[in-house]
Amino acid sequence: MKLPAPLRRPPRYASLAAGALPVLTFPAAGLGWLAWVALVPGLELMRRADTGREGAVRGWWFGAGFILTAMYWLVPSVGPGLLALAVVFGALQGAVGLAVQRLLHPPLTTRRAALALLVVPSVWVSTEFVRSWHALGGPWALLGSSQWEHPAVLGLASVGGAWLVSAAVVAANTGVLILLAGRRPGVRAVAAAAVTAALLAGPLLFAVQSAPAAGDRATLALVQPGEVADPAARFAASERITERLHGVDLVVWGESSTSTDLDRAPDVLARLERLAAATGAPLLVGEDARKADGRISKDAVLVTRDGVAERYRKIRLVPFGEYVPLRPVLGWLTGISKAAGENRAPGAAFHLLHTTDRSGRPLPFGALICFESTFPDMSRVAADQGARMIVFQSATSSFQSSWAPQQHASLGALRAAETGRPVVQAALTGESVAYDRQGRRLAALGTGDRGALTVDLPLAEPGAATWYQRLGDWVPYTAVAVSLAAASGLRRRRAPQPEPAGPQPAVSAR
Repeated sequence: MKLPAPLRRPPRYASLAAGALPVLTFPAAGLGWLAWVALVPGLELMRRADTGREGAVRGWWFGAGFILTAMYWLVPSVGPGLLALAVVFGALQGAVGLAVQRLLHPPLTTRRAALALLVVPSVWVSTEFVRSWHALGGPWALLGSSQWEHPAVLGLASVGGAWLVSAAVVAANTGVLILLAGRRPGVRAVAAAAVTAALLAGPLLFAVQSAPAAGDRATLALVQPGEVADPAARFAASERITERLHGVDLVVWGESSTSTDLDRAPDVLARLERLAAATGAPLLVGEDARKADGRISKDAVLVTRDGVAERYRKIRLVPFGEYVPLRPVLGWLTGISKAAGENRAPGAAFHLLHTTDRSGRPLPFGALICFESTFPDMSRVAADQGARMIVFQSATSSFQSSWAPQQHASLGALRAAETGRPVVQAALTGESVAYDRQGRRLAALGTGDRGALTVDLPLAEPGAATWYQRLGDWVPYTAVAVSLAAASGLRRRRAPQPEPAGPQPAVSAR
């Protein structure tokens, strides 16, 4: 019996395993430094492929291994659907494998090495950008987010978002691969220069940025009741923690901290109004409830002593967790997993919420709900609208024992560096965390903690803007343009040359 081709190709299995290696750079493993070389084994397997097609297949297997490992915690929500996600999204990395094989196969020239240092990071960022489209799932596990612990490296994010950090990390990996594979001095010189530039670019940008000036500050309390399954008991636990708070400008509860529609539950609203009066600060609570129209939605609700002041409804829902894409086709997953039994209702558009601090100064802020913290563009829109800080509400109890809560909390560092706004996240079961305007972590409550995390935040100045806020997603769009240009050049080189038309002149024998 003849085995299928994939079973006769051990390098493909090695590529699958190599795809898991970069996941060690994310929390909770926390080996962020490894990101600068973690891709090298997988890239080497792609480089050694005999053909461009085989390089693309190895890239596909590498991508599937990455998705399976980075998102293993989704198994309770999507069940065997995770394998399908790995196959689909892994296919995007086939473009990386093709680029690596075409540009870095031996014998390696200086020209092809230089092209690879531009094209390979561009193709990688393009694949991240495609799978980050919210209709396809969203930007979870971007390679650039592995550098969340290093504010100096996040200087890149202030100019080009997480995308530029990803590009620098991939460029460094590509350069290391060329240093190991190249033999010519010119090839190695180009690679060494690229690695040096990738490593130094972030710290240099961080150094030239002006240090955050002393200015207005706000004191926030993030309430974390811990693992309490019953909604009423969870509300009561948050209530007890809040009663002990004083001298704060805003109290933030996590996502789904109340399961009642506050517009139709005067008794629950009255309890929150009393808390706001007792603490002297408004409360931002997470409402996960069926509304008057019969549909369930998730809202961030700002409650003062006088009642509901403002609310924002989550607009980007979690695939399978809060809605099932193509439910008529994929609805069967709800019978074998914890996928959403019914689709939540999304909001129409993002908008700021507004309150004042204890001295009466306006305090506009962006309130984003859980999964929305993964999207760079949403925090950028909040900054564009005038937010002086960004607040995330989260609930990750379904994945409490996995790596997901730590990785989710780490994204606040990227959003802070990208927007120049301080970021906080209040999570029901952890991690609750706070970052300053450059992505430095100020304080945190882990998944095993309960209580309130009180933090004094230096606010962004009105009108302040980072380069990323001004320029937007110029990095992924540039990467797509470079990738398309490289693909066009590859097609031209492979196209057969046309035969000369008409009779050819006779050639003298002399």
